[in-house]
Amino acid sequence: MNHNTPLSSRPLSRLANVHRRVLTAAQLRAQGVTPAETNEQCRQGGPWQQLLPGVYLLHPGPPTSEERLHAVLSYAARTPFREPAAGVPAQPNADEPRVTPHYADAVITGLAALTLHGFSSAPPLLSLDTIDVLVPRLRRLRTVGCARVIRTASLPTPSYVTGLPVAPVPRALADAVAELVDVDSVRRLLTEAVRGGHTEPTAVVRELTQARLLNRPHVTDAVDSLLAEGRAIAEDQLYRMVREFALPDPVWNVDLRLPGGPHLGGLDAYWPEQAVAVELDTRAPGQENDALWSEYARKRETLERLGITVVHLTPRKLRESLEQQAAVVRTALMASSDRDPAAYVVVLPR
Repeated sequence: MNHNTPLSSRPLSRLANVHRRVLTAAQLRAQGVTPAETNEQCRQGGPWQQLLPGVYLLHPGPPTSEERLHAVLSYAARTPFREPAAGVPAQPNADEPRVTPHYADAVITGLAALTLHGFSSAPPLLSLDTIDVLVPRLRRLRTVGCARVIRTASLPTPSYVTGLPVAPVPRALADAVAELVDVDSVRRLLTEAVRGGHTEPTAVVRELTQARLLNRPHVTDAVDSLLAEGRAIAEDQLYRMVREFALPDPVWNVDLRLPGGPHLGGLDAYWPEQAVAVELDTRAPGQENDALWSEYARKRETLERLGITVVHLTPRKLRESLEQQAAVVRTALMASSDRDPAAYVVVLPR
């Protein structure tokens, strides 16, 4: 080697086309850039900058929101971005195939994930001081700069939004809520999750329970609103099912009683002539074996002994397969003529 030997075996101009222009020290070395040369490029006023430990942005000026996301994932991932195969462009144009980065053991969560999922009540990415990222519990990684590291015993299976691994909505909500103290902000996020069709209330409550957040009063208040919102949406879907699939009109939201006897329970819809009832199951997770579930089961057994067919529907079934649920109800109504007449019951408004 002499004084004319270049520090890098590859020209630095080649790096201008690297995906997102965010690279780790290891990736720079793979491109033939030495640590000394990296330090020189990152000097004050230089063309590069260090965003996070071992993660570099190959241009001056503020990073874009997308570059910040890639930087956080590059910092947290066990195996950051895989280099494209020889001959495949690293920064494709509109006519070339897009190369998607792969980040092992790192998943964006919290408010950043909700923004990526399209939540209007989540803040813009550039307004976030930190971006939450999930990593396995045994990873020795610290929170630094714009990367807030959250360790977890089990990484969720990510969704992919613009090619980035993002926590599913229920998990992202739980991680976001864990950092929020304002009940209005929590309520807005939870309400949008359900009203926007992003997830089911039960899935959100399950994650909040696992995160041990339901002992916080402002979270409990927001969850009460969430469950009420979920039931209202399920009821709207039930009305829509009857209307769109031309089912006979039932009586809505009624209580049944035996003549001069005990209360039999409330129902969301009831067809007296066919003795068919629909009940919405909007229980929160963890209630499958508690007193509420015992009440559901006891009511159903009692009604069926009296000759009343009970169709059990969940909000998820109504949201994902409305036509199929209408067919289930229609079948029960048509089968009523083949059954023995039901016992006479008194129908009262609930």
